[in-house]
Amino acid sequence: MKISNLTVNVMGSAWRNLTFLQLSTDEGLTGVSEVRLCNRTKALLGYLEDCKHRYILGSDPFRIEQTVLRMFRDDYGRIGEICASAISLVEIACWDIVGKAANLPVYALLGGAVRDRIKAYANGWYQVPRTPDDFARAARAAVARGYHALKFDPFGAGWYEMERKERLLCVSLVEAVRDAVGPDVELLIEMHGRFSPATAIKIASELERFEPSWVEEPVPPDNLAALEKAARGIRIPVATGERLHHKFEYRELFERQACDIIQPDITECCGLLEVKKLAAMADMYYMTVAPHNVGGPVSTVTALHLAACTTNFKIQEHFNDFTEPHTRECAVGCPQVVDGYFTLPRGPGLGISLNLDVIKANPPSTGHFNLFRDDWQKRQT
Repeated sequence: MKISNLTVNVMGSAWRNLTFLQLSTDEGLTGVSEVRLCNRTKALLGYLEDCKHRYILGSDPFRIEQTVLRMFRDDYGRIGEICASAISLVEIACWDIVGKAANLPVYALLGGAVRDRIKAYANGWYQVPRTPDDFARAARAAVARGYHALKFDPFGAGWYEMERKERLLCVSLVEAVRDAVGPDVELLIEMHGRFSPATAIKIASELERFEPSWVEEPVPPDNLAALEKAARGIRIPVATGERLHHKFEYRELFERQACDIIQPDITECCGLLEVKKLAAMADMYYMTVAPHNVGGPVSTVTALHLAACTTNFKIQEHFNDFTEPHTRECAVGCPQVVDGYFTLPRGPGLGISLNLDVIKANPPSTGHFNLFRDDWQKRQT
């Protein structure tokens, strides 16, 4: 079997573009994958065009490790998010093809299910003004949709330091959410790499009374020694990793034991098998895995396959109950969240198919999503 064709389509929404890849084979099978690459979609499309004839067309979709190695190594330059995302797209689509050929779900090919349902948390639910009342109402609405865990960033456009008045507002937003949803709903506090270690430690200490399950990316991702410094002073579990793109970038994170939960994005971290390897590495340090997922239904179902067969999986991020309808309608086959959990994916391969009519009816956005401007949480570019 050989890959005979590669097709890419990009669908827009208010604050993100979703890039869908289809790989077709000479035996009539098609594999799909998807990524949301923040603000760099055109660069990804250019790189995929370069890779198409060099590495992809004519290759055997069953020889996944070989294809990934060639894409990772043979261009010689270091691997960043654009290259890692292209590798992920090809790798995931190949797994979809292999699963269809074997008539098995991908998770069965990666070791088999170790759980029968997958815990979910909501993100993107707080597209409201930054007031305690508004955050409380939005939190109650998210819980009413069946979620038992909510993630949010209460910190506005914060960067490195915060004035006392602004810091107290941020704390009041967390307090309002906790009061609104009660003690049994998990709260996950996103920091988006905003702070210096000292600021992150100070803020985390003020959030302890609300018992969040983690603080996420407390400092920028480029200096893991600074993350270690922050983690030593934070008494809440620390999660990070969405902006690390392969096992070599994760090595120092593991060696420093600078977090408690890793958050690789399968669609930006060289694919399913790379993240499966990362999960095994994390397990040696008794860390859990909560894959980052800001994509649509194909990205989500990909993460569910990883969750199904990974022993140290923790919880799965999900946005699409709080986005436009077409971000759900663009593909068929992704399980929905019911009473806080996904069911396992069904069908061979990823178990999902694209709705190209919906994708093509929603052209790419030209906006710029900026987490460091006021009211970014409303997710309007």
